[in-house]
Amino acid sequence: MQPSSENPSAWRLLPLSAIIFTGFISIALPLPVLSLHVHDGLGFSLVTAGWVVGLQSLGTILTRPVAGALTDRHGAKRAVLMGLPLAAVSGLVYLASTWVADPWLSLAVLLVGRLIMGPAESLFLIGAMSWGIARLGPRRTGVVMTWQGIAMFVALGVGAPVGLWVMGRFGFPGVAIAAILLPLIGLLVAVGLKAVAPAGGGKRASFLSVLGIVWRYGAVLCAGIAPQAMLGSFVALYFAARGWEGAGLALTGFGIGFILVRLFFSHLPDRVGGRLVAGVSLAVEAVGQALLLVAPTSLVALMGATLTGAGFSLIYPAMGVEAVRRVPESSRGLAIGSFSAFVDLAVGLSAPLAGLLVLIGGHGAVFAAGGLGCLAAIALLLFSDRQRA
Repeated sequence: MQPSSENPSAWRLLPLSAIIFTGFISIALPLPVLSLHVHDGLGFSLVTAGWVVGLQSLGTILTRPVAGALTDRHGAKRAVLMGLPLAAVSGLVYLASTWVADPWLSLAVLLVGRLIMGPAESLFLIGAMSWGIARLGPRRTGVVMTWQGIAMFVALGVGAPVGLWVMGRFGFPGVAIAAILLPLIGLLVAVGLKAVAPAGGGKRASFLSVLGIVWRYGAVLCAGIAPQAMLGSFVALYFAARGWEGAGLALTGFGIGFILVRLFFSHLPDRVGGRLVAGVSLAVEAVGQALLLVAPTSLVALMGATLTGAGFSLIYPAMGVEAVRRVPESSRGLAIGSFSAFVDLAVGLSAPLAGLLVLIGGHGAVFAAGGLGCLAAIALLLFSDRQRA
């Protein structure tokens, strides 16, 4: 089997994927070290450290629609050229927090940096996504979301170990400096790219009307993302509770399944429709969760993690295709922003929910809930189809 025939499009998206990669790695680098810095360096509780880490998600959710509307009005390049410098400013504020001796004041400055990164992410992500769709055309929305999504997840995966290494060598100031420089590299790429004019030819829809269109696809996306978020948070504890080794391999298996499906099948949402692709993907993900739930050995659990990654892989582009194609072209950025907010919602809620499930029903309850969520999402897709008929 050969990789997707849309790979030439992937090459055309390479500069925009590089922009997303540099932006998101500046987000990922501080994530594993912020809790260490706040708890061990500044002396605050782990609860406070958790709030510092999670604050950016709040800023991102609140600014997704604003960034989408700005992209629609002023163009994708403008949004990217605003978002990447803002991300660098966030890193600069991180660095400034290390110059303050008083722990409480240092924490307050650090919180400002986390809040700034929220709108920064919204701007460069929605801008780059809209830019890619404009370059390739709306009929390849799924390809754009697939390949730019790869850049995002690779950055998040690479950023964590690199951030820990930088912290070990240069301390938190080194992480802050890296978070300043990386978005500026993406900015250099963006400056050299040809802008695309904002889409016209129609009245721009309101946020509430767009939300009324995309919420079903966002709900399906939440159900599809939750198993991934809970797997990443609790697979190590699950393996330890079973007395197994190789929890890291479960995450590796998830990543392999995710990448292989995106490599070979990225064209499917555009070719056969997002609903069918999402339905099959959710079914595969549910099987993966079931294998994790009943796994008698670590090998079966690894198979379950790999199937979870394979099923999860195309849910975002599949539902993104359905969401974006149902709004006016002049409101594409707002649609992407509103739809993408469900990613932040799912990631933000999944870990606390998983912790509660573990307390109530043990580690297996996490995977039972993940599988049931996938089945509920399939039911929502079928119900939506009947409503349309």
